[in-house]
Amino acid sequence: MQTPKRLVRSAFAATALVACTALVAPSAIALTGAASATSSAHAPSDPTEPALALPEPTGRFPVGVTPVHLVDEGRADPWVPQARRELMVSLWYPAVPRGDIAPYTTEAVSAAIIESAGLPVSPGILTTVETHARDRAPALPGRRPLVVLSPGAGLSRESLTALAEDLASRGYVVAGVDHTYEARVVEFPDGRVAGCLLCEREKTAELGAQVVRGRSADISFVLDELTSGPLWRHAPVIDARHVAVVGHSIGGAAAALAVTEDPRVDAGVNMDGTFQVDLPEAGLDRPFLMFGSASHEAGASDGTDWPDNFARLDAGQWLQVPTANHGSFTDQLMFLDQLGVPLPGGPGTVGGERGVKITAAYVGAFLDRHLRGRDAPLLDGPSAAYPEVEFEG
Repeated sequence: MQTPKRLVRSAFAATALVACTALVAPSAIALTGAASATSSAHAPSDPTEPALALPEPTGRFPVGVTPVHLVDEGRADPWVPQARRELMVSLWYPAVPRGDIAPYTTEAVSAAIIESAGLPVSPGILTTVETHARDRAPALPGRRPLVVLSPGAGLSRESLTALAEDLASRGYVVAGVDHTYEARVVEFPDGRVAGCLLCEREKTAELGAQVVRGRSADISFVLDELTSGPLWRHAPVIDARHVAVVGHSIGGAAAALAVTEDPRVDAGVNMDGTFQVDLPEAGLDRPFLMFGSASHEAGASDGTDWPDNFARLDAGQWLQVPTANHGSFTDQLMFLDQLGVPLPGGPGTVGGERGVKITAAYVGAFLDRHLRGRDAPLLDGPSAAYPEVEFEG
């Protein structure tokens, strides 16, 4: 479909989505750390199925994770206007290594993902993924920069868990946001599930811009809640002076808008997302990383989208992984590889554990430089350790 400005934004078409039935209007629960969408017991694994595991985090800190349930009493849900906007957030952070290892996700979310992908494996297989974060572990003392993660369309917050664990192990507080009705399934502490209303809509440029604006509002609300004080007595201490937003696909477009609109956001990263809302013509002076596949280079499927927006960055950097697939920046391709499923894009596609390691290395280096003022030579030019990564600008 052609729009007056450019082809319909392509982020929606990058992953298979499942249309699920939406739940009834959410209840007005302010927040809770006591009940969890990640607290379901691990489903019994099929001994004939391969074991799924995340890579070991590279930082020196043990990691904890705590789910948080937030309700924005001041905003109607853009998908269900009779209800308040209700979000699930996972917080990863440096922690005392105490308690059980947290499950990757719940049975309901796992089943929705497996069904949408059409994989011939047990519906609960993602509940058996080996993770490295302790469930609700007490936070280690110290003030920590905050990184908000926004996943792709149709994806839940767990799709960026490998990145979240790695950043937390390096000393960040990481908030992974489920954008309700835009993920296959979001499960709330009382067992209610919200399906994907976005998945049922015709994908247009207007819808893309609407979703990005809604996600930017979600991110600002999450910042309000996380920087207003401790959410529970073992909460990490967030340094509100150092905040970044990182997103994949349409979440990357939301990161760009959040950096533009919310002055609290110091830096942003777009991982392979088409810009649904262009950066201001006057330019953006905060650090912003465009980190993606070759689909965004001049003359490729996204046309002028990335080149046009890159030209508007005063402190921007563009890194490209020509052999990457859209899912290479998430946990998705890693699990397909572990299951022995051929990767989208065919032989030579960067996926498996390599994809998430490249992502964590470069996103981590960018955040270290721009949130902490640390030296990050990985950003200064091509690296023999990561020959897959090319510098566009």
